[in-house]
Amino acid sequence: MIEPTTTPGRADEAVATPPPSLWHNRPYMLLMTGKTVEVVGSGMATFAVPLLALALSGSLVVAGVIGAVAQIGALAATMPAGVIADRWDRRTIVVACSVLGLAAWGSLGVAWLLGGITTGHLAVAAFLAAVARSVYEPSESAAIRHVVPTPQLGSAMAAVQGRSAVASLVASPLGGLLYAVSRVLPALAGAVGHLVALVCALAVRVPLGDPVRHRSEREPMRREFDEGWRYVMSIPFLRASLGVFALVNLTFNGLYAGLNLHLADLHTPPFRIGLIDGVGGAAMLLGSLAAGRLIARFRVGPLAVVLLLVVVVGTAVIAFSGAYAGYLVGMAIAGLAVPALNAGLIGYAAAITPGALQGRMNAVLMLCTAGLTPLSPFLAGVMLSVWGPTWTFGIFAAGLAASWAIVASVRSIRRIGTPDTWADDAVVWPPRGAAGRGEASERP
Repeated sequence: MIEPTTTPGRADEAVATPPPSLWHNRPYMLLMTGKTVEVVGSGMATFAVPLLALALSGSLVVAGVIGAVAQIGALAATMPAGVIADRWDRRTIVVACSVLGLAAWGSLGVAWLLGGITTGHLAVAAFLAAVARSVYEPSESAAIRHVVPTPQLGSAMAAVQGRSAVASLVASPLGGLLYAVSRVLPALAGAVGHLVALVCALAVRVPLGDPVRHRSEREPMRREFDEGWRYVMSIPFLRASLGVFALVNLTFNGLYAGLNLHLADLHTPPFRIGLIDGVGGAAMLLGSLAAGRLIARFRVGPLAVVLLLVVVVGTAVIAFSGAYAGYLVGMAIAGLAVPALNAGLIGYAAAITPGALQGRMNAVLMLCTAGLTPLSPFLAGVMLSVWGPTWTFGIFAAGLAASWAIVASVRSIRRIGTPDTWADDAVVWPPRGAAGRGEASERP
């Protein structure tokens, strides 16, 4: 059963006292502020990685491989990150990840001062930064769930989507401008972002998880790892999400990576490349402003089907326009729909999951849905080299359309209601009367 997200030992007061607004929730605001700055800084650095790889190697395939190496780092760390998030102090985890990200991006600046960056060093730095991000995210997501009451989760997750929108809006264009001044400046921006996240995490003074998880009498890590898998596979909505959104991530990220590589290969100015992501970010920011109201007013399941169709339309415009203006329009259309789509589904998953399983639930979903993502930049680079942009973008858009058809047919997604009904779907874990069958029970 999901516990109220209150300070331990004060559940009675939580029932009697309305929760403060998110703006007055200090731990939530610190977590959001630190992560927002980190996402923007890391976004600048990540944006510059394929451009720098292409400049160093002169090969689209090598640039795609380095992008894939970073994705592999993120994937390899994802599942252990979930166990770690549910096992140890989440504030400490966030601090450690911020230090690792700071070292990874900062090392590129040091190498530049000492004589130059190699493709191998770039790959290692991108790999370590991706590991830091993957370990950070389940801990931060679980921490937000702990400090935000269930009725506010929809709004909180919409704000998280707004954070991503802000990053997309400013990170790539600024990354392009910084890259035009010096190839190392985006990496230094990534280091600064991690430094701010570190300071904000150190300022959080409340527990960010279930204290029982941090006692010495813990389950073996392998058993906790297995429990996370069993939990996700026992919930029809979570189980159905795994394959569907793996395909969504593969195709959308492939289209985006291919678009950046194609424009870089045409020697498009970095700022113009970044502007495409900036337009998408502006659209996401607008979409995030409406996301909370949409989620509160409409059933999230049918809403998700409609919003994913909008994303499909946007990617189709990108695929078949063949012009820079069309790329801008397509990214704007897709970006408007993404925040409410993600916030609704992620918020529902967090609302129905017990607090002690938050990290592992997030990690299993990230591992499975992002499992194919390392292939995105690699496939984009190879397909562009063999077939050119039209066929490459068209294939990725067709894959996204197929994922929409699957989502529209999944009942466990279509049945999701508005946030005021999510508590009724809260999962009892371990399940009552289902021992040995791997089935979860919903709260009456």
